Amino acid sequence: MSKEDYYRILDVERDASKDDLKKAYRKLALKYHPDRNPGDKDSERRFKELNEAYEVLKDDQKRAAYDRFGHAAFEHGGPGGDGGFGPGFGTGFADIFEEMFGDFVGGRRGGGGRQSGRGSDLRYNLEISLEQAFAGSKTTVRVPTGVKCDACKGSGAAGGGSPETCTTCRGAGRVRSQSGFFTVERTCPACGGAGQTIRDPCRSCNGAGRVQREKALQVTIPAGVEDGTRIRLAGEGEAGVRSGPPGDLYIFVSIAAHRFFKRDGADIHCQVPLTMTTAALGGSIEVPTVNGERARINIPSGTQSGETFRLRGKGMTILRHQGRGDMYVEALVETPVNLSEKQRKLLQEFADAGTDEKTSPESHSFFDKVKELWQDLRE
Repeated sequence: MSKEDYYRILDVERDASKDDLKKAYRKLALKYHPDRNPGDKDSERRFKELNEAYEVLKDDQKRAAYDRFGHAAFEHGGPGGDGGFGPGFGTGFADIFEEMFGDFVGGRRGGGGRQSGRGSDLRYNLEISLEQAFAGSKTTVRVPTGVKCDACKGSGAAGGGSPETCTTCRGAGRVRSQSGFFTVERTCPACGGAGQTIRDPCRSCNGAGRVQREKALQVTIPAGVEDGTRIRLAGEGEAGVRSGPPGDLYIFVSIAAHRFFKRDGADIHCQVPLTMTTAALGGSIEVPTVNGERARINIPSGTQSGETFRLRGKGMTILRHQGRGDMYVEALVETPVNLSEKQRKLLQEFADAGTDEKTSPESHSFFDKVKELWQDLRE
């Protein structure tokens, strides 16, 4: 009885790529695997054929020989001669399962070694003021975490004794079991992957080698730090299990909103209201700066709302640099409210005196354009 074409077995075209072959094999192998079809002889036969076909077609040299000579290329001891269950059986399917399940199959990826017992990394969110970000500061944070048990010195054994090698996994931290055609590796249930067991656990930490406490740490905030900066404190995270290495503590810095200033990198922006008379006649004002000092700005007559004044070197400290950014002050001309009778009379006199293009250029320009628009619409 002639053997079925390998490409037809995998249900792919003859010019199929390696990825197409792999996807087709994965799909069909999972469908016909004997563990999924116990006692089904047809599925077992089909699975053997799939394995045999994939073993040939996944190899470039074997595939080239098959494309040229067909099954005759392997009639004398080739990979198809033993029905796919020779020394190389299962390598293709194992590759597929290793990709899908990682170190749970055969121990070929990341398996075999014991768990390190390293403590977890911790995160602490720290909010600071803009002034603290400008000048830099030192602050104390209190972090609830796992610390080394003093009673057993982190070993987990009563009296500070040493753990013993796990007899179940012989110190490997993982055990293997047979499941059908495959060897499945999993964490040792006796030691939890540590590779060691404790005969007499410490009563203070129940054998973990660490206890929960709040730890106070001093954190140095560098001058010029920006919102979202991450500061790493090596070894200040959670203590490791049974003298394992500790994790790290990451401080995530956020800067609180300021009532006057807005930060843009190294620059500072603020809006300052101006009275109508100061804006019209000119004058001088004092504005606060981020370092708590005062800066004087000369306001020229005729200042409009939205005009910006630049104060060089009055902005934020630049991280790891001696320079500073700039400060930008935006003028907001305030319209008077709650006028007294005298003020109303004076403003009315000003209005009666009339305005022209010299005193109110923006309004005259705007309404001239409006008149032109209306004239165009009538024509």
